[in-house]
Amino acid sequence: MAIRVAALAEWLDGQVLGNETLLIDRAHSLSKAGPGSIAFFAGIKSAGLKPIAGAVLLLSRKLRADAAPLTNTDSAFILVEDPKDAFLRVAAYFAPRRTRPEIGISCDAYVSATARVGKETNIHPGAHVAAGVILGDRCDIYPGAVIGRGCRLGDDVVVYSNAVLYDDMVVGNRVMLHAGCVIGADGFSYRLVDGRHERIPHFGTVRIEDDVEIGANTTIDRAMVDETVIGQGTKLDNLVMIGHNCELGRHNLFVSQVGLAGSVTTGDYVVCAGQVGIADHVHLGSRSVLGPKAGVHKDVPEGERYVGVPAVPEADCYRSVMLTQKLPEMKQQVRKLERQVAELAALAEQLRQQIGSTDRAPESAPGEGPTSQRAREAA
Repeated sequence: MAIRVAALAEWLDGQVLGNETLLIDRAHSLSKAGPGSIAFFAGIKSAGLKPIAGAVLLLSRKLRADAAPLTNTDSAFILVEDPKDAFLRVAAYFAPRRTRPEIGISCDAYVSATARVGKETNIHPGAHVAAGVILGDRCDIYPGAVIGRGCRLGDDVVVYSNAVLYDDMVVGNRVMLHAGCVIGADGFSYRLVDGRHERIPHFGTVRIEDDVEIGANTTIDRAMVDETVIGQGTKLDNLVMIGHNCELGRHNLFVSQVGLAGSVTTGDYVVCAGQVGIADHVHLGSRSVLGPKAGVHKDVPEGERYVGVPAVPEADCYRSVMLTQKLPEMKQQVRKLERQVAELAALAEQLRQQIGSTDRAPESAPGEGPTSQRAREAA
């Protein structure tokens, strides 16, 4: 439903610069914004800021002085405290999420007679809820999801299609498990016995605390003994691998394709960028940050930023990169120095030979002493 710029500004507690009468009916990214759309400008400096015909841009109040000269009758700016937050509110207005269905327990789902299902919980067709499962209130179990025996899920848990929870998993409140994730498979543990790899059984479980989100096709292995733990508020992107007996702290952020070997531990608010790999038994201190593709083989101190393979402090890595970029120039300098050294060595050899020839005295005739020789030379 279209809304005028003036009404948007009032709703967002913002101030309009430009045409207040424009009609807006959709939210777009800045690069795709056009007539009738709203976007936001995230910069805190005005570089690159320009009006878009027929559209409105959300800006920081701090850019008022820069934006005022750019206003015209074909576009508008709305000055707000937090442009991104305001944009998200508007985007939700123009593209509201689908309302949660109320289907109850589908007759096409399998729900064990010994399972306990909370109030207002939906179990969609094709879902499988095994014996002894406990589901909290207002859960959503989508088609193809499998909840293994003895699993315990809290309130407001969402398990999307084809996600699998092995037996005896523990899930807190307000957890979201995206499609295809696997919780509780055995860890990759074998021992060599008589020339064969013998599988080591896993007797532990996985405990996922409140407000965790697990991305699509992410895997979290059960512990060999004890628990694999995903701390409160932690968010794991798609295709993340968490090995057995890992213990993640609160509010960690792991981007896609991060891989943790067994028994890794982390503090709170740890960030791992894409494709970070972490060796077994390593500890990542609270608020540490690991850059893309970092290969971590030793503990990372609290609050430190590490990058590279092997991972080192960010400043050290950047110095190494800068030196690496200078290698071609340094190689040429070394070759020049080698040529100069060779030339100097040749010159030194020539001088040595010349000095040696001038220092060599004439040889005496047989039987002559020094006095006879001097007399002969005087004659």
